[in-house]
Amino acid sequence: MVWHWFGVPASARTCEFDSRTLRLKIISGEITIKELEKMTKKMFGNLVKAVVDIEKEIMAVDGELHADEMELLVENGSKHENLWGINFYPEVKTDDWIEFDSMINLKPLLGNRTRGVDNPEIKEKILKIVSKIVKK
Repeated sequence: MVWHWFGVPASARTCEFDSRTLRLKIISGEITIKELEKMTKKMFGNLVKAVVDIEKEIMAVDGELHADEMELLVENGSKHENLWGINFYPEVKTDDWIEFDSMINLKPLLGNRTRGVDNPEIKEKILKIVSKIVKK
């Protein structure tokens, strides 16, 4: 199922499917691992999708698709070239709890030809932003 949010203010975006409620969120402050764990129960069972804006140092979470989160950030002033999709596995207690895998990461004009994050500097910046926002 694909959700389109045309004409709906970003602050009011809520959708229902399979009797679960999703609420896309932009995080500019802090979020805890416990909060991410709660989000996993609503959607995929073990992961939370997120999109990080490496310029504004914010991220969107709790969407069904990285594209939904990307759209929310763009509507709030982010630029596509600064947005990178990741997945959180909050129950994993090693460095592998963050996965760099999203279709929105395919950016051939920026030299990123995979669903991962090929540029080590961008990858490091994402990790620094996540460590600042997500509190364990």
